[in-house]
Amino acid sequence: MTLQELKDKKIAILGCSIEGLSSARFLLTHGISFTVLDKQCLSELGEEALQLSGNQLINWELGENHLDRLEDFEVIFRTPGFPLWNQRLQAALAAGAEVTSQTKLFFSLCPCPVIGVTGTKGKGTTATLISLMLKKSGRDVYLGGNIGTPPLDFLDKLNPSSFAVLELSSFQLEDLKVSPKIAVVLLITADHLVSQSSESPNYHKTVKEYVTAKKKLVQFQTISDTAVISADWETSLAMEKETAAEAYFFSRQREVKRGTFVQDKTIIFVEQGRKEDIISVSELLLRGEHNWENVCAAVTVAKLCKVENTAISSVLRTFRGLANRLEFVASAGGVNYYNDSFSTTPETAVAALRAFSEPLIIILGGSEKGSDYTELGRELHEAKNLKAVILIGNTAGKIESAVVRAGGFPPKIEVIKNLPDMPSIVSAAAKISAPGDVVLLSPACASFDMFKNYKERGNQFTLGAKKICA
Repeated sequence: MTLQELKDKKIAILGCSIEGLSSARFLLTHGISFTVLDKQCLSELGEEALQLSGNQLINWELGENHLDRLEDFEVIFRTPGFPLWNQRLQAALAAGAEVTSQTKLFFSLCPCPVIGVTGTKGKGTTATLISLMLKKSGRDVYLGGNIGTPPLDFLDKLNPSSFAVLELSSFQLEDLKVSPKIAVVLLITADHLVSQSSESPNYHKTVKEYVTAKKKLVQFQTISDTAVISADWETSLAMEKETAAEAYFFSRQREVKRGTFVQDKTIIFVEQGRKEDIISVSELLLRGEHNWENVCAAVTVAKLCKVENTAISSVLRTFRGLANRLEFVASAGGVNYYNDSFSTTPETAVAALRAFSEPLIIILGGSEKGSDYTELGRELHEAKNLKAVILIGNTAGKIESAVVRAGGFPPKIEVIKNLPDMPSIVSAAAKISAPGDVVLLSPACASFDMFKNYKERGNQFTLGAKKICA
């Protein structure tokens, strides 16, 4: 859909969140009128919404009845937090409305190649590495999507020689009808199977539905496109059959014929039988072997975009990771504190556990996402360096039960439960720590039982750790 076509339509923006506000700014910049629909009142929507409220191009339908006239609109911009399966939205579709999104509009208007990255975890780190490598080589690069910057915020800055790197969630992909020029598929496992909060009620009803959404990243590619696919995960590897694009692969476990892999602690790129050593994993600042996968994925994309090896290795030697992702935050008396609040699945907590050989005090638990904690329970039972486990939140009992099924906590491991808030959690960890220990927040769960979101959880942990270490 073109901007000119949008000017002739009756448009609704469904949700006044970060992405909804971005869509509103973009439409206003191009002189397009629309209506904002949100269940919150104007005073609850924040300062920017209040500033926009006087613009004559915007109508507002707010409050509990904000969806009553949804079928009257011709084009509806759905934000990721709003379920595609909502009955009111389905009724609007049946009435002839076109349901679109910021992501869909961006793809239809973007003048440059799009590099799309998806996966259950690792996509933010991978997308950031790709953008940094491209920038280091002098390219005009913009990073956005699920990582925090809505892509319409920079659409008007793009030209044909630019690159747009997008981190794309399942909710941004699920109704997409076009795929990026380069699609990166990381680890895919079960996620988003339970509604997280009333403010963001979207979820997938089955694992199959979730995986189907992820497939959209590669499903509409052509033979002139490229798919960069994890060879280490069965669900991810199956994506090769879903795309017409040329496939490259990455792995930290085995050699691949075309792409990037780890061998003898060296990251190697291979194409047409020619191997190139890129960097030793000992030079990476990112903790954890799981991050080798993200690095291999980013290296593959960078090589496909003709980025020089010196630029690639320079980024990898200096990149310390994103906030809330195995982030080193404080140290005192030989005790190091790491914030991995973005770990909202058991698989990421297992990866975090394996990232450390030091004596470990780990904080686990939170709100429910419909996850299976069997593997995490087994890992906690078998971990040789585990010193203590602090179980928090609604899922504490489920995690403990998974450990019991695996054989239980070894007698030497201290288990602490029923702490009410983050200050008491960090204080408890500090009291049992000794020089050489690591205190790790890697919850394996969402945060909505005790915190607004994973960022607030991570920020409170970081503040508590810094206060103790001051």
